[in-house]
Amino acid sequence: MKTVTVNASKDYNIYIGNNLLDSCGERIKNELGVCSAAIITDDNVNALYADRAEKSLSCAGFRTVKFVFPHGEDSKSLGVYSDILNFLAENHITRSDMIISLGGGIPGDIGGFAAATFLRGIKLVQMPTTLLSAVDSSVGGKTAVNLSAGKNLAGAFYQPNMVICDYSTLDTLPPEIFADGCAETIKYGVILDKDFFEFLQNNDIKENIEYVITRCVELKRDIVDMDEKDLGIRAILNFGHTIGHAIEINSEFEISHGSAVAIGMVMASKAAYKTGMCGEDFSGVICETLKKNNLPVSCPYSPEELFKVSCSDKKRNGDTITLIVPEKMGKCVGKKIPVEEMLDFIKAGF
Repeated sequence: MKTVTVNASKDYNIYIGNNLLDSCGERIKNELGVCSAAIITDDNVNALYADRAEKSLSCAGFRTVKFVFPHGEDSKSLGVYSDILNFLAENHITRSDMIISLGGGIPGDIGGFAAATFLRGIKLVQMPTTLLSAVDSSVGGKTAVNLSAGKNLAGAFYQPNMVICDYSTLDTLPPEIFADGCAETIKYGVILDKDFFEFLQNNDIKENIEYVITRCVELKRDIVDMDEKDLGIRAILNFGHTIGHAIEINSEFEISHGSAVAIGMVMASKAAYKTGMCGEDFSGVICETLKKNNLPVSCPYSPEELFKVSCSDKKRNGDTITLIVPEKMGKCVGKKIPVEEMLDFIKAGF
């Protein structure tokens, strides 16, 4: 087992290991004390892992209640968020109690947002069960729901009190869902660690899962420690996301987040080179590494369709939008451009 500690507005430990689900109750009890625990999860994860988590928590003395919502991006909504808040109130969850977000990025995001806002904030434990949530969304305190205008437009920065990553849960992931996490994993190499990117080029992620998750979490930890509220360097974590989110929305979320980000990284790299933002075209090596991990690299939508959605992206500030582009392998930077130039940038990525 590996342990990574985040030192942000709230210090907390991230535990990464095999079969940690069965001992989660004692681990949480030892660090946070016994209380009522509301498990927030989706129907897929509920069928696979909720019983094990509930059993461990009950054996450690916790009172548990559980809210289960339908899996999928449609549930990351204000309606489901409101239902969770009412569920917490009806089950007499107090400020001394906690939410446990069990599952992938959607339970993590919506459960985290509920923890941030119910009674103005209660304890939160993130328990990721997908590679994407393990390497990225469960760490760092970004919580949100979607609006009709775009992804993650209503949310809060709210650090968890603990993250328990049991990577044995990844064994039940469909190949395409595991691949989603590979996209975010590859992103960390491109933006922060050339040696790690080269490791991913030459090695199998699944066969090195503990090292891969730990390295991604360490890299994100370092960024969060420096810029918790996303006012500076943390923006580089959005590499591939501006175009990626536009792809997701155009597909009505039929294209997954990881697949969309994979395409977005290739397009952003190619466009940055063609528009003179960087001196080398990294899209080729990124493309090869993504393909090796069963990810798409070409966009099915027109530049005009992507541009229309990208104008509502969170990284827009007034009449400018900040694009994250590779300066060199292992280092990405933010480049502000006028919104009206975004269409030309997208066109250069094709």
